[in-house]
Amino acid sequence: MTALMWLLVTAAGLDQVAAGIMGFIPARLLGAVQIPGAVPAFLTPLTATLVHGGIFHLAFNLLMLLWCGTAVERVLGKGGLITLYLVGAFISAGAQFLADPGGVVPMIGASGAISAVIGAFSLSFGRPKQITKSVRLNMWLNALWLLAAWVLLQLAMGVIAGGQGYMLATPAHIGGFLAGLLLQRPLLLWRYRKA
Repeated sequence: MTALMWLLVTAAGLDQVAAGIMGFIPARLLGAVQIPGAVPAFLTPLTATLVHGGIFHLAFNLLMLLWCGTAVERVLGKGGLITLYLVGAFISAGAQFLADPGGVVPMIGASGAISAVIGAFSLSFGRPKQITKSVRLNMWLNALWLLAAWVLLQLAMGVIAGGQGYMLATPAHIGGFLAGLLLQRPLLLWRYRKA
């Protein structure tokens, strides 16, 4: 669906229009920006996942979704993966809003939602080291380590991009990853609740 939407928008030459009417713009939630014909602001965390900034943006997101999403689907099931993706889209938009509530640059792409999938993937397939004798504490330490590593990676990407971290939606990536870390276990327990 994401690839088809990008293809249609690009073929029609409506990239910038689509970003404005479908992208997540934090200031719209406060009513500071009005865009005639735009998708309702509360839906834009979802519609923003359908609009991308170019073929490389789309290709990288699809590659990460294919690689991590396939594995996460085996662990959490199709419903768990869809839930993770949708909740990740909203949480990542919320993180972007908290970082810049007056922002008027549209946040587009599925990176925040896919970051939630990557967060769940890292917990599902990572190997926590035994630091303490408590399995539960080791699990939480592993999650905190993964979160710290992801935050540093996202900040480094912002620096590499010449300080354009907000243009890369760094807060959204971090928020999505955190959502994946927090949702992985509840979704896993839900899937196997009758086992």
